[in-house]
Amino acid sequence: MRNRSSVVLKENIKVLLIQRIRDDLIYYVYPGGGIEMGEILKLQLKREAFEELGVEINVNECMLEVAFNGTQYFFRSEIIAGIVGTGEGEEYIDETRDRGMYLPMWVNID
Repeated sequence: MRNRSSVVLKENIKVLLIQRIRDDLIYYVYPGGGIEMGEILKLQLKREAFEELGVEINVNECMLEVAFNGTQYFFRSEIIAGIVGTGEGEEYIDETRDRGMYLPMWVNID
């Protein structure tokens, strides 16, 4: 079990998610990832947002904690710089990593 944290970015009536396409499945996740031992949570969230989305963020309050295979934290955040879709994390640049596609996109909350 590993604790994880996610960034919740909302703009008007949309939320920013990562569309995952893997093994003929399509699903959506909030940007984020596993929390390493000793890692400062807000710094981890900023790193994940930059790697996965290409943006710098302010991390605001924790809006939800969910217990499932560890604890998953969801933090309300806001973009302060960068362009969504320019992330350069290993999921985008490591061609030997066979873990499907990651596509950041704004999705209607409806």
